[in-house]
Amino acid sequence: MYNFSAGPAVLPEEVLKEAAEEMLEYKSTGMSVMEMSHRSQAFAEIIGEAEQTLRNLMSIPDNYKVLFLQGGASQQFAMVPMNLMKNRVADHINTGQWAKKAIAEGKLFGRVNVIATSEDKTFSYIPEMKGLKVSEDADYVYICHNNTIYGTKFNELPQTDGKTLVADMSSDILSEPVDVRQYGLIFAGAQKNIGPAGVVVVIIREDLIRDEVLPGTPTMLKYKIHADNKSLYNTPPAYGIYICGKVFKWVENMGGLTAMQRRNEEKAALLYDYLDGSTLFKGTVVKKDRSLMNVPFVIGSAELEAKFVKEAKAAGLENLKGHRTVGGMRASIYNAMPVEGVKALVEFMRKFEEENPRA
Repeated sequence: MYNFSAGPAVLPEEVLKEAAEEMLEYKSTGMSVMEMSHRSQAFAEIIGEAEQTLRNLMSIPDNYKVLFLQGGASQQFAMVPMNLMKNRVADHINTGQWAKKAIAEGKLFGRVNVIATSEDKTFSYIPEMKGLKVSEDADYVYICHNNTIYGTKFNELPQTDGKTLVADMSSDILSEPVDVRQYGLIFAGAQKNIGPAGVVVVIIREDLIRDEVLPGTPTMLKYKIHADNKSLYNTPPAYGIYICGKVFKWVENMGGLTAMQRRNEEKAALLYDYLDGSTLFKGTVVKKDRSLMNVPFVIGSAELEAKFVKEAKAAGLENLKGHRTVGGMRASIYNAMPVEGVKALVEFMRKFEEENPRA
């Protein structure tokens, strides 16, 4: 079975097997990671190694903190403005469902300027990044780096005129190298490319970690509290962090982010090349803005699409139904999806096309 779910998503088989072997007892502690104190030396080593491996993978500079938090990416939609919106002004680029949710949340705390949008064509492209008019009083510019639902990706970053760039990288973090120094803050829900649901990773430049936050900001939503306490202010999602650390090691053992990018480009090319030559299936995204992680496609017939999803499931290809807001189909091919899974999908699509020719 190959799992094409957008999240929670496929995890590396090697990681699952290793975690299974350690389920009852982690090393020689006499207990499972799920049972141990987050204040114990064993867990201090787990979270410390997880952070260091991520730092190595992404070449995170010393003046950035790495935080393992809870609440998922959705809580960051509020946490970012609470901590960064000093002037109560933020510029956002609207590229889909999650960008819209962040915009709505930001409006609870200040003025949100949508300086670019692709809503006019159902978010099937990334707006032009050159010539953006960034607000003089904006505290930051916000993007959703990869749009899980619509299958688009920022291949060019906005020119922010010196303003802090904030990026939601939930669905493409660790898929390719990034220059962390171009961002003031990166956050990513774990359940796509990092680990199980319940953890969110925040990478934040130290000068953005301040005592001065918006009035009424709860203690648990202050970056400084978590940075000062090394992500251990309260009981963290300990087992999730343990799995994240194993995934980071797996990526490292696979050759790091450059090797992962080559692997992801190979998988994506297999699927996109087939879609571009198909007379039945059609990709929905402008070519230059296509995601390596999420590939939406349609047939144009609700009946045939339902048949495709049903027969694909029977063939061991799970979770190919598109997001409820857009319909069609979507294949999420994150880091842990093996190339054999994409080949199996393309082969099934080819067979389905032969058996269901257009009239």
